[in-house]
Amino acid sequence: MTLQKKATVVSTSVAALLTLMKLVIGIASGSVAVLASAIDSILDMFVSIFNYFAITNSEKPADKTFNYGRGKIEALASVIEGTIITMSGLFLLYHAIKKAMDGTVSQYLDISLIVMILSLFITVFLVMYLNKIAKKTGSMVIKADALHYKTDVYTNAAVLVSLVLVNVTGFEIIDVIVGSAISLFIIYSAYELIHDGILVLLDRAVDDKIVIDIEKIINSNDRVNAYHLLKTREAGHQTFVEVHLVFDCIITLMDAHRASDDIERKIQELDEQRDWVINIHMDPYDDFMIDHK
Repeated sequence: MTLQKKATVVSTSVAALLTLMKLVIGIASGSVAVLASAIDSILDMFVSIFNYFAITNSEKPADKTFNYGRGKIEALASVIEGTIITMSGLFLLYHAIKKAMDGTVSQYLDISLIVMILSLFITVFLVMYLNKIAKKTGSMVIKADALHYKTDVYTNAAVLVSLVLVNVTGFEIIDVIVGSAISLFIIYSAYELIHDGILVLLDRAVDDKIVIDIEKIINSNDRVNAYHLLKTREAGHQTFVEVHLVFDCIITLMDAHRASDDIERKIQELDEQRDWVINIHMDPYDDFMIDHK
């Protein structure tokens, strides 16, 4: 089992545990904040399960049907996650408003406090673990998973503060305000997932710094007279690079190929954690300049 798959199994198991704890207490106590956190954990569990299948499919090699592999499944998963998280935020906001209108009173505050303290500590350790895996693998799905569990750390802390204040003051409006704030924060946090996923689906180029480094590598090779049509994109764990290199027309194919191999090797050394797919086209003259005069 790969690190990405193992991470999704761990996050799914933790989400299931947190869901059970929060849902029971949230329903019993009537606290919007605890119930909001419980619903968020339910969504986390299903998202983590979905991530497992997304990663499983994205790791499949290219074939006759998917010539470039299935790496974009991770970006699609990120967009779906963000959409689901947004919907959950709207749902929680509705419940907060409903409690304010109905005037429901929270109960079992002592037990709720214990549950939220446990949830906070468990979630903190989970985020640390997922961030470590995301850094090692560069997986967008694991990064997304870490991000929305990071929001859980903030929401759990907010719920904990809310329960303490309600317990001390008896003002139920605090629970309503915190529940509403959590729902808005959840909606806000989902934006980055949707935004990044859509950009990958639209074949956004890699970071400018990497593009500049690639250009420096090409320009540093004495055999290359010029280059054009440098294109980059990312899909899952793969980074695609395409470029046309212009050589002297009298250079041998062997020498041009050696120069191309040298450039390809140096590009791969920029980040050995990436799975590079580099396609170099060799030109005997700058046909790009001629075609665009």
